[in-house]
Amino acid sequence: MKNVLVVAGLLAAPFTTSVQQYRAQPTVDQNDPRLSRLTKFFADRDCPLRDSAKDFLLAADQNELDWRLLPSISFIESSGGKDYRNNNVFGWDSCKERFPSVRAGIHYVAAQLGRSNRYKGKNVDRKLQLYNPLPEYSQRVKAVMRAIGSCSQPRMVAAD
Repeated sequence: MKNVLVVAGLLAAPFTTSVQQYRAQPTVDQNDPRLSRLTKFFADRDCPLRDSAKDFLLAADQNELDWRLLPSISFIESSGGKDYRNNNVFGWDSCKERFPSVRAGIHYVAAQLGRSNRYKGKNVDRKLQLYNPLPEYSQRVKAVMRAIGSCSQPRMVAAD
């Protein structure tokens, strides 16, 4: 009986691994109009974060955020990736927070703004007020959001 159990366990293990291995990961469609708008916005201003446009969109979609919010905050806080430290292009935690990469910072801040108890369920105005209580901050971020484009937002698609 022991031999049968060992064989059954060996047969089940590769199946579990292969199911996880082939799970589709969300991605941003290359033809998504948001991608071209965001890339152009950063490129027109010579911002290094133009190379992170897909990460901004993916993080926004995964956390149910307006797709323009994260890039706009990064534009106000670091001039679109021109001036920052610790891979923290958002000035998160008064620039004290360290991230292993800019990409990791994008996804961390997106998760906080979309899912943490402090920000979840709040509209953009309230999120921005909590993010930075200075009265002009919200208006500055929203002006950048308008400059990036409209708020229409296609959903992410699964990769093949």
